Amino acid sequence: MFRLRYLNSFLRRPFHRGPVNRDQVLERLRDCSAEDQVLDVVGKNKAKLTVNHISRAVGMLWQFQREKPQMLRTVELIKSHPQFLTLRVLAENKIALMDDSMLVDMLYSFLRLNVDPFDSLVQQLVSEAWQRIDRLPMTALSKLSICLSDQHLQQSPLMGEITNIVDQRLSSIDDARILTTLMISTSTLVSPRLRDALISRADHLLDTMDPSNYNSPRRVVQFLRNIKYSYRPLLEKCNKIILSNIPRMDAENISIIMGLYQSLQFNNCDFRLAVKQRLIELIDSSTDPLSFTKLFVALAPLASHEIREGLESTALLLADEFNAYQALAVAEALEEIESRNLSLLNKIAVVIRRNLHVYKPVEVARITQTLLLLQYQNPELFTILRNILVNFLQHSVFPHEVTMLTRVLSMLPYPRLDEGMISRVEAVVAQCNLSDLNTISFAIAKWVRNDPSYHHNTSSKYVRLLQDLKRCGRERLQTADRLDLVLEELRYISGEWFEEMLLEDTMATLKRMMDQINWNNVPELALFLTRINHLCPPLMDRIASVVIENIDKIHHSATYATLLPFSVLNYDGAQADELYDVCIQHFTPNISCFDPHLLVLLAYTLAVADCFPEELIREIFSIDFLGKLDAQLETLPDGLNMRTRLRLMELNRATCLECPEFQVPWFHERYCHQLQKKGSSSSSPVQQQIHKMLAEVLGGMNCVRAAVVTPYFYTVDFECILDKHLQPLPYSEPSTLQISDQGKVHWGTASVENIRDELPPGAQRVAVDFLDSKLFCKNSHHKKGEVLMKKRHLEILGYRVVQIPHFEWNSMELSTPDAWKEYLRKNILRELSS
Repeated sequence: MFRLRYLNSFLRRPFHRGPVNRDQVLERLRDCSAEDQVLDVVGKNKAKLTVNHISRAVGMLWQFQREKPQMLRTVELIKSHPQFLTLRVLAENKIALMDDSMLVDMLYSFLRLNVDPFDSLVQQLVSEAWQRIDRLPMTALSKLSICLSDQHLQQSPLMGEITNIVDQRLSSIDDARILTTLMISTSTLVSPRLRDALISRADHLLDTMDPSNYNSPRRVVQFLRNIKYSYRPLLEKCNKIILSNIPRMDAENISIIMGLYQSLQFNNCDFRLAVKQRLIELIDSSTDPLSFTKLFVALAPLASHEIREGLESTALLLADEFNAYQALAVAEALEEIESRNLSLLNKIAVVIRRNLHVYKPVEVARITQTLLLLQYQNPELFTILRNILVNFLQHSVFPHEVTMLTRVLSMLPYPRLDEGMISRVEAVVAQCNLSDLNTISFAIAKWVRNDPSYHHNTSSKYVRLLQDLKRCGRERLQTADRLDLVLEELRYISGEWFEEMLLEDTMATLKRMMDQINWNNVPELALFLTRINHLCPPLMDRIASVVIENIDKIHHSATYATLLPFSVLNYDGAQADELYDVCIQHFTPNISCFDPHLLVLLAYTLAVADCFPEELIREIFSIDFLGKLDAQLETLPDGLNMRTRLRLMELNRATCLECPEFQVPWFHERYCHQLQKKGSSSSSPVQQQIHKMLAEVLGGMNCVRAAVVTPYFYTVDFECILDKHLQPLPYSEPSTLQISDQGKVHWGTASVENIRDELPPGAQRVAVDFLDSKLFCKNSHHKKGEVLMKKRHLEILGYRVVQIPHFEWNSMELSTPDAWKEYLRKNILRELSS
């Protein structure tokens, strides 16, 4: 009997042992479905909580929050709960017991739950992670890098160690999510060599990942934005993946990607059209302030007039519910689309004014600039904004912030600049880059124009500051040693101060760094030379040499920027012809890959240089291409839209005149008439002077016409007709001419042959154009490409062309009426007899 009892007891022992060893706290945590339940379990089991329990509880708190929309999250309620403090204290006491992944997960979750980065718990978690840094798995290292970024430690020594580990272990990273997260976090510390290695690895991993995951390619684009490197092959691969996922994206993600593309100046027609369609689909479901704001900011610049009106009507209904940042975002979108919806603007301004206390300095500057550009009329609000901006300026220590505040203050209608503001600008000038220096000079120039005291005090505060700006700019250029950094600072520079004070030093610096010109920075350098309108043969020859040698490495879309200065500045160097040839051969196989508007701009640039590749011209003037271009133009900003339409017209005209064998029809008659009606031409004093002199030389006002519109809608300053004996013919038969609504003389759509038939035998039309300084390169008397193209076209139309350069007409030799008349007589007669 005793033996049987013993056996039964032995057999039952395993069944009793199970419940004894069950982790009841863990089971209770698993059963929780809300944050308060998790915290309740923590409160009832403080003494029993192990490190695993703590990790589980903290992770669940963040997971519950993560699953909620942003506006429904309750992080602040969790933070203020007494049992959350219990969790923090217990976690801090058990850091040494955490394994590596748990340690980083705990840090990540606490930061997501808004625990202050300076809290001792966070500090100790970071410190412990640093001690274990060399043994952390890549997943944990990736998450740790996010935590450091959240704490604004992107340039810390710890992030430096992570960057070094990434460099060493890069070939072993096989997860695109891990790699792209590390790329973003370490972007401020990567060297050019590591940058290229990361790009190569990301390029490989994007091919192996699930194409439905658009976050990884989005992070790659963000990395490229962070390092300011528009690497087109990788951008296009990312865009292809993103494009396939647009049908399931929300407005917030679309808005983020659009902002990244804009920063990288990456335009993609297919992306914009797909985004527009998706955002229109989301209109009905975007009814709360948060989702609607994201939709409004993304869709308004792309949408038709009718859709914009609907968006503005909805915004008007929701405006009272906008928070400070939503109001700012909507205001900037209204400025972008140049809205004149005063009712909506008034409501947005009320929200902004109510929240002025929460905005940071740069945000107040953005608000002020936006309201000014929208021409909002509220002197009282602008007075408040100016006082806030001045206060921020007097306390700011960041050069970029001081620059922006100074620039926006100069936009306000207040002429005076007090000594406190001047002192603050002077304090940061030595730390400013070239772009900031140029911006400050622009602001000072505005104050100079508005301050009468400047004209009576040559040693004024303005003069002192401008001298400091010049000195700092010259020192920065003279000590610069990296071309890429110089080009980055020069990217948006323009204006009189730069051209007068720093242009010579800039060109000397660029020539000093000529050996650093490579296939990667050639487009940026070419754009800069075009923008400043400066012809520098040594730099142009170096660009040509580098491009010809490395054409296979250059992305086909970059050929437009590369050729721009050669065409616009009319540079015909020793290698120019070869440069055009290799670029045309390079982009021709990729014509179908170009964005429509970029292909039009490229073709026009080539046409200016008298170059018309047949395959390119036939592609642009095909029905399919023009249809795609029309669709794209609806999504482009107004400025780029108008520019592209104008270039298409000019390309159409050039092709009709110079390449009739292509049989491209002239289809811009109506467009040119619309331009004429919109345009308002007024003659300058010099043109009026020339008109008067021409009348005297030719025998009367009826022998010369001003502002004549030719076939294909060129406008020439003056036109006259001379017979075979060089005698002027008066315009006495208006039946051969048409008078426009503005009183301008022009022909109809007569062919060149008909024009010639209208003239008496041996007679010839003469076009006289005054060439002002804008039609020449800044540093020489070298004519720009468009001047020569117009002359070619006028000659095809049957004109003899007389061009009067400004530097000849305004020279010392031509300082009397008789000298001017003789100049006109000599040039017109010489042109006809040549």
